[in-house]
Amino acid sequence: MADKQDAPTAAVVVDPDGMVSGWSEGGRLLLGWTAEDTVGRPVTDLLVGPPPPRFPEGYGAGSTGFIPLRHRDGSTVDAVVTAHPLLGPDGRALGHAMTVQRWGSRPVIADRAFEQSPFALGVYDPELRFLWINASSGRVIAHSEEQVLGRKYREVLPEFDRSLFPERDDKPYTDKLAEVARTGEPARLITVFRPRGSNYANAWATSIWPVRDAEGRVRAVANWGFDMSAEYWARQRLLILNKASGGIGQTLTVIGTAQELARTPVPGFVDLVSVDLFDEVLRGEEPPSVSAFTPGETIGLSRAAQHSAKDDTDPAPGLTTPVAHTPGSVAARCMATGRSTVELAAEPGQGGEWAFGPGLAADPAHWPPGNPVIDESIAADGLTGRITVPLRARGALLGVVAFSRLDRPEAFTADDLILAEELTAKAAVAIDNARRYSRERTTALTLQRSLLPQRLPNHEAVEVASRYLPGGTGTEVGGDWFDVIPLSGARVALVVGDVVGHGLHASASMGRLRTAVRTLADVDLPPDELLTHLDDLVLHLAGDLQPTGHFQPTGESGATCLYTVYDPVSRHFTLASAGHPLPLIISPDGTRPPVPVHPGPPLGIGGLPFEATEVELPEGSLLALYTDGLVESRERDVDQRIAELQRALNHSVTSLEALCDTVMDAMLPERRTDDAALLLGRTHALARHHVADWDIEPDTAQVPRARKFAVDQVDAWGLEEAAFVTELVVSELVTNAIRYGEPPIRLRLIRDTSLICEVSDASNTAPHLRRARAFDEGGRGLLLVAQLTQGWGTRHATNGKTIWCAQTLPQPEPH
Repeated sequence: MADKQDAPTAAVVVDPDGMVSGWSEGGRLLLGWTAEDTVGRPVTDLLVGPPPPRFPEGYGAGSTGFIPLRHRDGSTVDAVVTAHPLLGPDGRALGHAMTVQRWGSRPVIADRAFEQSPFALGVYDPELRFLWINASSGRVIAHSEEQVLGRKYREVLPEFDRSLFPERDDKPYTDKLAEVARTGEPARLITVFRPRGSNYANAWATSIWPVRDAEGRVRAVANWGFDMSAEYWARQRLLILNKASGGIGQTLTVIGTAQELARTPVPGFVDLVSVDLFDEVLRGEEPPSVSAFTPGETIGLSRAAQHSAKDDTDPAPGLTTPVAHTPGSVAARCMATGRSTVELAAEPGQGGEWAFGPGLAADPAHWPPGNPVIDESIAADGLTGRITVPLRARGALLGVVAFSRLDRPEAFTADDLILAEELTAKAAVAIDNARRYSRERTTALTLQRSLLPQRLPNHEAVEVASRYLPGGTGTEVGGDWFDVIPLSGARVALVVGDVVGHGLHASASMGRLRTAVRTLADVDLPPDELLTHLDDLVLHLAGDLQPTGHFQPTGESGATCLYTVYDPVSRHFTLASAGHPLPLIISPDGTRPPVPVHPGPPLGIGGLPFEATEVELPEGSLLALYTDGLVESRERDVDQRIAELQRALNHSVTSLEALCDTVMDAMLPERRTDDAALLLGRTHALARHHVADWDIEPDTAQVPRARKFAVDQVDAWGLEEAAFVTELVVSELVTNAIRYGEPPIRLRLIRDTSLICEVSDASNTAPHLRRARAFDEGGRGLLLVAQLTQGWGTRHATNGKTIWCAQTLPQPEPH
């Protein structure tokens, strides 16, 4: 027998003549008729109106129909009828067995499941009048089902008729409900709102969908949601930390970095930040030791930065204000103990319970010992809470930072303390770096450093070693120099040069030229164009050496230079010479292929072109770049000396350092009249599977395909952590090339010590990094690329340009 508390189901047996021959208790519960009332009567007597065609035969074989039935009290019951034919042992029809259920009915246990769901559930008519809510929804909106049934959503919850964050252009939740009712399209969103009686904004993940009848018409709107505040606010904290990672430490000045720290968490986290530093830190000196302060002594600092949500203007750069932290003050105690302190103006919550915000702070055990502290005196300063954190880096105390909230009701949580300490730790390292940089810069201005590189950079494309020997005793310092410069696209430049003459002017000119070459190399000029610019520079240097009123320069001018570029992807070696000896190339098999290029004129003559030549090198080729001091001799001509140098270059020697020593010993006499430089390199080729490229049609529809190509390739290389940034920069660079460049367009990814992304097109127009204004629709792409990657730039060629960017990859730990 059916449970009277459940939705009843009637079972009816109908004989072949359409007469009722069996009736269940469920029939009485559903329609009010007893077995005595129905058995022996036509089944059509139970129908309201004429019977449907072929009833009940037409509802046989398990088919289902919707039929209005007559209740004993005269009302109509919309029922779902299912008929099954009954057969005897000989296959003769014995009638039908029919099951009848009320349309729309469901078991009571289902109602209880929805009612007891921990998720907030609600159903509303198209005019957004409440039809039903469960208990969880009632708790969220602080209303019972009886209080809201039949009332409009906007009337019950007017706070949902406006956005909690209008600055984000968030659509009010009520408007979203109405939109689903109007369009019939479901929606998913995150809703942030402050429940009634709460000081904290909650974040809810919600879904809204239309409820349709059998004809597909929208008859109602339903929604469900769950509280994801912990996850949401954790994400907001991560966003602030991410902002800090990209925004703190950009200026390399102590005060500038302090101002970056003060601006970063306002207003998303706090309303006021002040940064106080020791004067020694501001001057670039070592900060004083904490042990140097005696108990009871006032600690004097300078306010290096302060930023408020009410007044977002920063103090003038370099302007600081003395600040004295008296004995026993929170700041003095934090600096002495090295521990942070959280102050709250009043104890939140009711009934003596803490009204913690979402996250770890829901458990007071997550607070460190001694926190939080209730200090009603901070309310006199207009504060509802303050977190004071000592500013420490590399074991040194640099100052103290205060994060304050003004007027907002949210009390600080244990998670907020963690965030404040993370922000301070990031800023402390950046401030200490700026302090050290300031000290080093001051030292560099008073100390003349060596003009030659003290150590060549490690590069995957070329293994290098070098030697420089000055002239013998009594010879002035010369202007020989060399350099190894990493370039974009995993390439490397090998450079040697020689300034005419000796002495101070030659050394100064050499320093200028080496700096100029590095500067020109940074903009990725081809070798012949770089030498052209360098030639102009030498002409200007000659003018600088010409004193006023004299026709003869006080020092010699002119120089030679050999600039080469090796590409490990294509194994192409490109070179151009301005009056400098050409490099020697020795293949792995010991052969010495000629270099088909003629040196151009020395630098400083002007008006004459330079020629660039490109050759393909086998992997493992030995390169020797040198100055004329290595091969010049009074006893032998230059060709003989170059032949001697080739014999000394034993390509089978494994160590380039040892080979450098061998060559210098063999080529240089004990008494030298000129300085000499030697730069050896052994080439390496980048594995083909570490390079991926793709031709792109000049259509913005290709951008999603380019992103997928990049992400798939990065994943194939096992660099999943770099996929997000790679997808973003590929999208920006490819979109710019399609919009502003010219075909053909090509995307190339290179996995080297860094992950390199290059987009090439046939246009010679160079992009410019600029800061977009607040209402600009574009102009942020390259700024985004610059912030997300560790380097970017433009490389021009004869048939277009290449925009590149590089992401640093984690280096494997040495075994």
